Amino acid sequence: MSRLGELLVREKMISLQQLQKAQEETKKSGSRLGKSLTKLGFIKDADLTNFLARQYSLPSINLNEFELDPDLLKLIPKDVARKHMVVPINRAGSTLIVAMSDPSNIYAIDELKFLTQYNIEPVVASETAIEETINRHYETTEAYDTVLEGFDEAEIDFAAGDASGENIVDLERQSGEAPVVKLCNLILVNAIKKNASDIHVEPYEKEFRIRYRIDGVLYEEMKPPLRLRNAITSRIKIMASLDIAERRLPQDGRIKLKLGKNREMDYRVSVLPTLFGEKIVMRLLDKGNLQLDMTKLGFDPDPLAAFKKAISLPYGMVLVTGPTGSGKTTTLYSALSELNQVTRNISTAEDPVEFNLPGINQVQMHDDIGLNFATALRAFLRQDPNIIMVGEIRDYETAEIAVKAALTGHLVLSTLHTNDSPSTINRLLNMGVEPFLVTASVNLIVAQRLARKICNDCKQPVEGNLEVLTDLGIKPDVARTVKQFKGAGCRTCANTGYKGRVALYEVMPFYDGLKELVLQGASTTELKAEAIRLGMQSLRMSGNKKVVEGLTTPEEIIRVTAADDGAGGGGGGGH
Repeated sequence: MSRLGELLVREKMISLQQLQKAQEETKKSGSRLGKSLTKLGFIKDADLTNFLARQYSLPSINLNEFELDPDLLKLIPKDVARKHMVVPINRAGSTLIVAMSDPSNIYAIDELKFLTQYNIEPVVASETAIEETINRHYETTEAYDTVLEGFDEAEIDFAAGDASGENIVDLERQSGEAPVVKLCNLILVNAIKKNASDIHVEPYEKEFRIRYRIDGVLYEEMKPPLRLRNAITSRIKIMASLDIAERRLPQDGRIKLKLGKNREMDYRVSVLPTLFGEKIVMRLLDKGNLQLDMTKLGFDPDPLAAFKKAISLPYGMVLVTGPTGSGKTTTLYSALSELNQVTRNISTAEDPVEFNLPGINQVQMHDDIGLNFATALRAFLRQDPNIIMVGEIRDYETAEIAVKAALTGHLVLSTLHTNDSPSTINRLLNMGVEPFLVTASVNLIVAQRLARKICNDCKQPVEGNLEVLTDLGIKPDVARTVKQFKGAGCRTCANTGYKGRVALYEVMPFYDGLKELVLQGASTTELKAEAIRLGMQSLRMSGNKKVVEGLTTPEEIIRVTAADDGAGGGGGGGH
């Protein structure tokens, strides 16, 4: 690679001083010259790759665009791939096409030819991309293969059809065998490493797959052999203290995983019988990651002030609405932790209790014995409460008691499943709550969504599309000044271009003007138009602000929010 340095200096792509600095860095870190040059910012990865491709008259490729075949990866061991910075990408007859960062390395080509018994045809890829590919693909494949090595095909042979005739004792034994235990542990721990929020274990007629939900989107993680379906399902059910003999009814349980001395991870397990076996969904609850600081949730200053004012009132209802997984629980827990003082008695009815909050009386619902939200609420009112949280208002009985509590000197926090803040009013009315009771009891409604953030490690400016921004509802004069970004895709974000999420909030104080409209029987559209006129920032407007700030992309806002048609347009981002 010293020849590479000379060539780059001769072509005036780097200076002699830069080459010397890069060589010093190479000696210190033990890395290669190409990596040192890009790390120090003397040359871009893409420019170096194109230069090498031109120099050796070889094609250059973008590894992010390739889906690598696990069988091909087995041809070149990980240590050899790392030693020579090579990755096998395709096979054609007796030729193996290999991505290399240094195609002039004859020793590497000879070793690969001897090792694989194929003729080697090199193509050029950047060293960084090759390193990321090795880390990403070899680790998963090796960890998975290592676990499966322990299986003896003769011993384990589960039928692909109905499993009802299987012996429970055999299933218990198989699910406790080391390889099954290792594989299940691998599934659980990998989900933590990848910051997944949910794990989906799904049986189908001819395949069995594991998917992770990362930043709100599902990605396929692995496809274990179909014959292991029942052993893996039973293992997870045993870990969650569920009945492995019961395969006809849904079940719910919990798994606690200790990670070192100070970290604990909870998995909320839901088992659902499907046509080809039991589908398991596990929700990850990381107590260490619970964000209870309201200023860090993503509220803009004015909506945050309105929300804080509403929860500081001595009585009334504050409702949070949004789909499953939109962060409603986090918002409510943040409000509770802000209100949690020695002078206040706080009780919550939850299904399930996701996190334990010291100083707050949390009650777990058990529908099977009659302990539901309505029963718990009635009991709370006999316990001298100041603040009550109800997990969800889903029927008239719960709504009626919550409203009565709010009207008799209690602050009531709860959630509903509606699309936005104004439609929550109509949802309560549809449940049977009288309009005058709704207007008298509700203080404020918050609707929320979670949008994926652009990955900071591969964030880059892109040419803005004015039409897309104006279609979003951003005013043309603001849209012209917006700098748009996107993630190119890197190891940090698993080549998605997104890493982490940001909350979008629609905070609707129950203005007097809205109360008049509710009593007149106005529609959701009319309520929304009036709320926006009175200063409410809609979900789409909140999303537009995040685009203007360069935190997310227009595509992501379109994915998670609806347009404000017929509700005053909305110059989101222009505020």
